[in-house]
Amino acid sequence: MNLLRVFVISDSVGETGELVAKAAVSQYLNPDQNVSLKRFPYIDSIDQVRDIIHMAADQRAFVVYTLVANKLRDFIVTETARLNVTAVDLMGPLLDALKVELNAEPLEEAGLVRKLDDDYFKKVEAIEFAVKYDDGRDPRGILMADIVLVGISRTSKTPLSQYLAHKRLKVANVPLVPEVDPPEELFRVAPEKCFGLVISPEKLNNIRKERLIALGLNDDANYAKIQRIHEEIIHFNKVVEKINCEVIDVTNRAVEETANLIMSKLK
Repeated sequence: MNLLRVFVISDSVGETGELVAKAAVSQYLNPDQNVSLKRFPYIDSIDQVRDIIHMAADQRAFVVYTLVANKLRDFIVTETARLNVTAVDLMGPLLDALKVELNAEPLEEAGLVRKLDDDYFKKVEAIEFAVKYDDGRDPRGILMADIVLVGISRTSKTPLSQYLAHKRLKVANVPLVPEVDPPEELFRVAPEKCFGLVISPEKLNNIRKERLIALGLNDDANYAKIQRIHEEIIHFNKVVEKINCEVIDVTNRAVEETANLIMSKLK
């Protein structure tokens, strides 16, 4: 059985090179072909590269490399030619093309894509947090959150939580209802992390009526009555005064505008 040896050289973990190599090799696999793929991660010196190329020459291996440092790529080109080793540069041609297109020099810093991945996972984590601790489902999230939003029903707490989560901020939101005592955790959170959301009674009256109609219900329910709304706002004011937190009027503000205001106050 034939054996194809593939060496993947990378200045980071080598996942990209390995995936590309596997994708290419899969186009040529047959029952008589066996493949040995070896990854060499975190390579950052010419001495390391030299050792790997010599090993590839001894084992008649095919070399694939994803290196951002130009001096390492240049050395591989020279050394593999000298030792008659087949090598494919997966990163260099794209870097060179972008250099011309952007008229800029590459940073040549390894692992930047992994930093971007970390940023992505932080965003996912924040979104999952916002969903888990939405609408006061679990008061334990209040003390773990970067931001706590407090308000009566239909003051954009949930969409605001999700928007802020996309900025990698963990947000818990707590609905306030006169008949239900606020969770104890709400009064233990740092006031500067907490933001009360208030809206004009007239605006909220229209929003709640539209909400009831959308649900197929009568718009004259107590939930949408102006008197009930005033009662809820009075209760809201008492709670936020006790918390001693910032209050933001969201009456004529878009979610994005409110989010930017909160982030600026956090900074």
